[in-house]
Amino acid sequence: MKKCVIIGSGLGGLACGCILSKNGYEVTVLEQGFQIGGCLQTFRRGDAVFETGMHYIGGVDEGQVLRVMMRYMGIDADVKLSRLDPKGYDVISFLGQHYKMANGKEAFVNTLAEQFPQSREELTQYYDLVKRVASSWAIHSLHQEVDLNTNVEYQTRSVGDVIDQTVSDPLLRQVLAGTQLLYAGEKDRTPFSTHALIIDSYDQSAFRIVGGSARVADALAASIRRMGGKVLTRRQVNRIECDGTQATAVITADGERFPADLVISSIHPANTLQLIDSPLIRPVYRRRIARVRNTPSVFTVYLKFRKDSVRYMNHNLYVYRGNSVWGCEDYDDASWPKCLLYMHGCHEEHPEYAQTGEIMTYMNMDDVRPWAHTHIGRRGEDYETLKRKKAEAAIEALEYEVPGLRDSIEAYYTSTPLTYIDYTGTPDGSMYGMMKDVQDPGSLNVGSRTRIPNLLLTGQSTTLHGMMGTMAGSLVTCAEVLSYEELFNQLKNV
Repeated sequence: MKKCVIIGSGLGGLACGCILSKNGYEVTVLEQGFQIGGCLQTFRRGDAVFETGMHYIGGVDEGQVLRVMMRYMGIDADVKLSRLDPKGYDVISFLGQHYKMANGKEAFVNTLAEQFPQSREELTQYYDLVKRVASSWAIHSLHQEVDLNTNVEYQTRSVGDVIDQTVSDPLLRQVLAGTQLLYAGEKDRTPFSTHALIIDSYDQSAFRIVGGSARVADALAASIRRMGGKVLTRRQVNRIECDGTQATAVITADGERFPADLVISSIHPANTLQLIDSPLIRPVYRRRIARVRNTPSVFTVYLKFRKDSVRYMNHNLYVYRGNSVWGCEDYDDASWPKCLLYMHGCHEEHPEYAQTGEIMTYMNMDDVRPWAHTHIGRRGEDYETLKRKKAEAAIEALEYEVPGLRDSIEAYYTSTPLTYIDYTGTPDGSMYGMMKDVQDPGSLNVGSRTRIPNLLLTGQSTTLHGMMGTMAGSLVTCAEVLSYEELFNQLKNV
């Protein structure tokens, strides 16, 4: 039996572990922390559970792609879901008005056309384009015969360019880009394909995970173990051992050696290269990976509500405080936060009252760089003061949208880019890993393969982030070993 060692227990690593275990590999997943899951991790304060990264998922109704993937990996029965409002699962607050994103073509077009009646035809054209671009990705649509010309074109055109050419109303252009926090979008740099794939996923269906996204990580790990694999924590990888032609083993900090016929790294590509001292990885490749920008990081306020004080909000609220949804990652002390994403946690299916909520907004690493070399829990009072100041500013900004919110808060907790580094290991606490940038063609071609033939990459930096994107990326990674034809045949028979 061939041995596969997977570095990192984020969604990409665990999904690859499931796929390869199903296909006869002896899988060992190595996680440096004490908790598996990467961005699937949750944490508990008393009886309250908080999400750290995976707040809602799409495309998971019966017959939809993510549901097929979950069933294939043996986890669909173990992950309970609670549907968000199909009439407005996302709500955009911009310039004093609310705009709803509804599931399905008819509802999507009709809902927005109530506020933009002159744009009904353009809304239809935009919706159809999103579907066409999304369907041009084989793994996203689970169709092997796809339109490659469309695929290539919209990887190299920016989201701002395409929306501006499709929609004439300047306000509607802003509204359609109003969920850009989902992908840290930049108007002139983010590919329209990134926007389309994410929008299409949630347009199909939108759900929260009951009890938190750690349920997904636990289910994937359990599936790997049922098939004879291992998921080991507190195993920090120090080196990928290579001979003259390939990787031979993975070495952990305590000196343990894990022989491997196949190595898959689900950690950030730049961090992966730091583990390799081999001429098989050429300097030009190292420079290309180092040059690619990472998406910005995030500041989060985790709210614990007083019992039965806040009605459960069955949608997500995106709040913009300026005259554009773009450029929110560029701010100063006076303008921060330029945007907010406010969501409720889901402790049971369709709760009447919310136990928890979260406020997310951009935060750049420079804001916390003075504490970059400190350790969690030991960063000093100045750091704690900064977090309190930011949390109070975020809560105050949200109160304009949700009057009386502060009175319902029993306690709150915070995280910064340093927290993301501690728990996910991404450079500068990047939310979504490496930035796909139409102005940097090299960033669009960071695939699964490396110059080491049996070392593959997976995770949000190689394809797309989010549950749909990362699981699809795991299929892409495993197709390098098993072939696309074999994987598609297996998925069709789920």
